[in-house]
Amino acid sequence: MTGTTVAEVMAELAALDDPRARAVNEKHGDDHGVNLGKLRAVAKRLKTRHDLARELWATGDTAARLLALLVCRPKAFERDELDAMAREARTPKVHDWLINYVVKKSPHAEDLRVAWSADPDPVVASGGWALTTERVAKEPEGLDLAGLLDVVEAEMAGAPPRLQWAMNHCLAQIGIEHAGHRVRAVAIGERLGVLKDYPTPPNCTSPFAPTWIAEMVRRRES
Repeated sequence: MTGTTVAEVMAELAALDDPRARAVNEKHGDDHGVNLGKLRAVAKRLKTRHDLARELWATGDTAARLLALLVCRPKAFERDELDAMAREARTPKVHDWLINYVVKKSPHAEDLRVAWSADPDPVVASGGWALTTERVAKEPEGLDLAGLLDVVEAEMAGAPPRLQWAMNHCLAQIGIEHAGHRVRAVAIGERLGVLKDYPTPPNCTSPFAPTWIAEMVRRRES
């Protein structure tokens, strides 16, 4: 597949576009109609193609950008390149994949975490909080957990939806992973009530932080 061109890939993605899938995705803010299983099959066939990934990203097309994130080489992106991509990634799925599949694997992740967390753009800031949540769970040394709870307590209730969701995840992760901060994390969640009434399917855990914390701790202790 080394000779595959952007035009050929774009034609294939256009052929895979399903109006019904697009309608469902658009309800969640994602403007593409390609089944993600089929998209992953294309990525598997292409294998790692970093130059192609850059070209696909440059098209601005959501399906092409998702594919780019699957065939790129995460550690090959420069810090400023990732920063620009985060500011261009306006649909939820592209932003989510960029953070989870690329930035988390980058040597620039910590630098970007610090810079993004305080960014005035709430979408960019949500990426910073997602990276912080990753550290809370896997590498908490050096983090000011009490300070993070201070920020959550002061700002989460009034934050825009995607930033609020990311801050809530961090709040829950602190409560789950760090027993010494659990009581306060639960108290903050109870007081703010963020996502308390979020519709949760049967057999799924509510994103309401106190419920989420209690359930994950119960599972670990059972």
